[in-house]
Amino acid sequence: MTTTPSNALTAALFNATVEATARLLLFVQPADAALSAFFRMKKSGARDRAFIAETAYAVLRRKRSLERIAGKDATPRQLVLLSLFRVRGMSQRQLEPALLPSDLEWMAAIRQQPEPELSLAEKLDFPDWLAERLAARMSDEELLALSRALNTTAPLDLRVNTFKTNRNTVARKLTADGIESTPCPYAPEGLRLKGKPALQKHPYYLDGSIEVQDEGSQLLGHLLAPKRSEMVVDFCAGAGGKTLLLGAMMRSTGRLYAFDVSDKRLAKMKPRVARSGLSNVHPACLSGENDQRVRRLAGKIDRVLVDAPCSGLGTLRRNPDLKWRQTPQSIDELTVKQASILAAASRMLKPGGRLVYATCSILSEENEAIVDAFLAGHPEFRRLSAREVLAEQGINLECGEDMKLLPQTHATDGFYAAVMERVA
Repeated sequence: MTTTPSNALTAALFNATVEATARLLLFVQPADAALSAFFRMKKSGARDRAFIAETAYAVLRRKRSLERIAGKDATPRQLVLLSLFRVRGMSQRQLEPALLPSDLEWMAAIRQQPEPELSLAEKLDFPDWLAERLAARMSDEELLALSRALNTTAPLDLRVNTFKTNRNTVARKLTADGIESTPCPYAPEGLRLKGKPALQKHPYYLDGSIEVQDEGSQLLGHLLAPKRSEMVVDFCAGAGGKTLLLGAMMRSTGRLYAFDVSDKRLAKMKPRVARSGLSNVHPACLSGENDQRVRRLAGKIDRVLVDAPCSGLGTLRRNPDLKWRQTPQSIDELTVKQASILAAASRMLKPGGRLVYATCSILSEENEAIVDAFLAGHPEFRRLSAREVLAEQGINLECGEDMKLLPQTHATDGFYAAVMERVA
């Protein structure tokens, strides 16, 4: 008599996973939003939600190679099944209770076929255009290391709000609550957690002592390095993660403008600012980069951070759908917008002021190319060494003249940042 293993998959959970994955594969909205909508509609326990999310994201990460094995016409059901077997390492005994006879027949046929020869793009699990652009400046070995890192799950990083507390105090409290953490290797306010504990109800989260923020994102604040009582602008503030860091570095003094073109994003910032205890943050929704509020600040600002809208291809550990949703055309549109935003933001700086241009992209056309073109057309600005700016703050990071962070090297998202100064 055969027995069902205790960790066997149920048909209900498998079918729910297939349904969720099918929704994500439509690419009509960001994967995290599509998954949230699915969970609101289909109530399930935390463990089941984690299984569904991990499996659906595994399909998104490995879609290219899975389709090469399963065939271009593979259904979401087949991709989920292959992912559970090939990527997540589940055995046939664990899977069998959830499967139909036709699933088992299909799996048997897949097992019997020879391993296909994969192209470079298929090995990377990238679309052809992205593989080609990266291959122009990286070796195959470097590319494979990058794709392996981008196809893993990102760790959970916290930023400690130093306006309220310090890293050691938070680490001790987390340990007492059974949450393991280690100091981030570079960001002085950063803690990296073991696993993915739920933090939304933790007292330190509720009172604004901690925020979830990737270590690479935290380092952008240290490149800008705002001082007390300065006039500072976070030009593409979004929901305010970096704004809160800048405000804490300024010790809630001076004036910190948080500009964005999205009311919805700025609305998400308001409760976070309230929790943080900061009183120097002034959010404003702009009509565009040439809004009259921007023009009024011309030549008056000490420091400007431009975390530009970008492809997000450095965040594939968290947003694997982006590599399938972005196109060469969307990148071309973004680079026009990036150049325009950088030029507009630069006009606010006073002589001696600092400008930081940043993206979470790994494409040089969104990064160095934008900055090089800007500096060529704006002789009143000069480039500073990002490595030296960080070293002045005791952060020893070998990142080059411009800061380039990669997941396989720095265990952060892929980030780019250039530091510039308006010559007095």
